[in-house]
Amino acid sequence: MFCNRCGAQLQPDFNLCPKCGNPLANKPPVALPASRTRLERHLRPIGILWIVVGALWLIPSAVLMFISHAPRLMTMMGDEMFTHAFMPPMLFSLGSVFLLIAAGGILVGWGLINHERWARTTAIVLAVLALFHPPFFTALGIYTLWVLLPAASASEYERLSRI
Repeated sequence: MFCNRCGAQLQPDFNLCPKCGNPLANKPPVALPASRTRLERHLRPIGILWIVVGALWLIPSAVLMFISHAPRLMTMMGDEMFTHAFMPPMLFSLGSVFLLIAAGGILVGWGLINHERWARTTAIVLAVLALFHPPFFTALGIYTLWVLLPAASASEYERLSRI
């Protein structure tokens, strides 16, 4: 133990520094907070971003599904393309695909925030698929892979999912 003022070596039972007279506080040592790992620091933001991405995919899904059920509205506005029989089912199918993407993003985000075991693997798969949708989704895919793909992250995520 050393004096805070002059740096002299002190005995544990001293209340004053023998060299400079500085009063010593007999406080127990304060434990420093454990530093959080990269996975712990980034897991919640990644989960939130995946939920936001899922919510954003809900918008085109809802629009396409609504338009597919409103062909008469479109023909009244003079759009002849909707008179074809294949257009409403095609739009509904595309809206359904967007709905599945949205549900996947929301579920992965929720799973990552709650440390579900299946969420890491699913997030890695969605991150690889997101790489092909620039620019925002590519960045999210790279960020997700950077955090979740290393072997150390796999073992740490396994530990977090058991808690």
